[in-house]
Amino acid sequence: MKISGADILNASILIVDDQEVNVSLLEQLLSEAGYTRIASTMNPQEVCALNRKNRYDLILLDLQMPGMDGFQVMEGLKTNDADGYLPVIVLTAQPGHKLRALLAGAKDFISKPFDLVEVKTRIHNMLEVRLLYKKLENYSEVLEQTVQERTAELRESEARYRSLAELASDWYWEQDENGSFTKVSGPVLEMLGIRVDAFVGEPSDDGMTGWNEAERELLQARIAAREPFLDFVFTRINANGSQQKFQVSGEPMFNQSCAFIGYRGIGVELGVKK
Repeated sequence: MKISGADILNASILIVDDQEVNVSLLEQLLSEAGYTRIASTMNPQEVCALNRKNRYDLILLDLQMPGMDGFQVMEGLKTNDADGYLPVIVLTAQPGHKLRALLAGAKDFISKPFDLVEVKTRIHNMLEVRLLYKKLENYSEVLEQTVQERTAELRESEARYRSLAELASDWYWEQDENGSFTKVSGPVLEMLGIRVDAFVGEPSDDGMTGWNEAERELLQARIAAREPFLDFVFTRINANGSQQKFQVSGEPMFNQSCAFIGYRGIGVELGVKK
């Protein structure tokens, strides 16, 4: 992620100083350096409103001004700075004010009287950091929006999958990582006449018998190995001697961290043989 020289020169800058000579000097210096979006004010009480309207990339702020000093201006900027970043370089002739200004939230300082090379260097470096911060912030917002859109698409896709699966089968089912059923749709209870966990889950104690244990053990081995299975056929002998035959397909489910969270699948009854 890089910031071009053109981006830096096109950044918006506000000069705040109650001394007209200082404002003129900084405006001339920035213009000669190629900066194109320069604004200024000699009234510190206008700064918060101006920044709220224009969202400056950098504010060059004098600390010693009548009526409202630079420290008060910074406090005001903090209350209306939506991105939480205070893009301020303070201008001061007082060495003791530098640390206080940094603790108050300023990102850098320029000493008075001005060293023109120092002024240009600090402004350039500050703008590069500021624009990188904004680009990263915008990237994070775009990434978050993309994640939300993809999540919505995934949910819609899963809903279509379930709908189609239910239409194409007698029942649709989901299990959690412990093998407990979390969703079953379709007339599976009426069709089988027993709990669903009696044929896919652990053996139940409801007294129902007749399942082909070899088939069920093979199916359980597939599930334990986290393997998908397609058109797995298993049978059950009912109390009246008739044989029910079923076919089930399933696939393991994993979350974004690749942790196993269960199975989902479909099943159909193939018929009853007298």
